Amino acid sequence: MRYLILSDTHGAVGEAVRVFEQTRDVDWIIHLGDTYRDALAIAERTGRPVTCVKGNMDGSYDPEGYEILETEWGNIFLAHGHMEAVKSGPEEIVSKAMTLGCRAAFYGHTHVPEYEQLPDGFIILNPGSLGRPFGGRKGTYAVATIDAEFSAMILAWNGEPPRAKTAPADEHFAVQAGFRR
Repeated sequence: MRYLILSDTHGAVGEAVRVFEQTRDVDWIIHLGDTYRDALAIAERTGRPVTCVKGNMDGSYDPEGYEILETEWGNIFLAHGHMEAVKSGPEEIVSKAMTLGCRAAFYGHTHVPEYEQLPDGFIILNPGSLGRPFGGRKGTYAVATIDAEFSAMILAWNGEPPRAKTAPADEHFAVQAGFRR
């Protein structure tokens, strides 16, 4: 299954729909919060199913405000990240996700893209922000293919068809990678 992963759209529904239209063969959309009503509008305009969580700008301060995505590869923890203090680092969200039997955590909140496989094999993925990117960079989003294997990439949005971004080390982009079960 191929997923379009968005976070922190903050009203950039039109951009999200254009990203969807230019991203080939997306089966499902994941929206990681800020703003929940954007996720509903994106679902309506694309006709694709959307799994979404609420973020701090949605007024959600529920420690149970997460979803678990069940996949053939393994369970994935989905949260905005504000309740797991991701701006201080991924340790709390990783711990929570692992406690719940997940092999990966997808989150937003920081507006900074991140994709990494930790030494124990756990994967963290933050697509960054499509609507309000941090540090003057372009908006970003992620695309993941998840079946028996997991692969994902973070892409920069510049209004053109997507392509994998290999950025200088000072831009916090992860390049395409794949991980086996």
